[in-house]
Amino acid sequence: MTVATNASLIDWKVLAAARIELGANFVRILGYFREDGEKAVGSIESAMRAQNAAALVIPAHTLKGEARQFGAESLAEAAETIEVIARDCVETRDTPDAALEAVAGLRALFRQTLELLERETSPLVERRPGFGRRAV
Repeated sequence: MTVATNASLIDWKVLAAARIELGANFVRILGYFREDGEKAVGSIESAMRAQNAAALVIPAHTLKGEARQFGAESLAEAAETIEVIARDCVETRDTPDAALEAVAGLRALFRQTLELLERETSPLVERRPGFGRRAV
């Protein structure tokens, strides 16, 4: 799995809609995504090391849904890949070896996505000059 470019990590329309929908709760919910995502990625990595397909399903499913809420489509797709492989392995009573590449790149993708989300939503980030602002 290759790490995506910043341009392909976030669906900006979905993120903008989430900001509007969540309003004042947006930053708090993004914090939950950070915490829950770290736990999910850790659980996925642990389950992969243990070759436990069943233990991959719930954290991958949770990460997928939370990522989609913020328009983090690349992360959601990676989590969905892991979830689908894990579900198939549970059905066939097989080990989740096919998920190894996706799991191996997941932490870097999560961190890259989170960094971009936090940078784009931080009130402390310097914005481009616009109405009422002079270019320096």
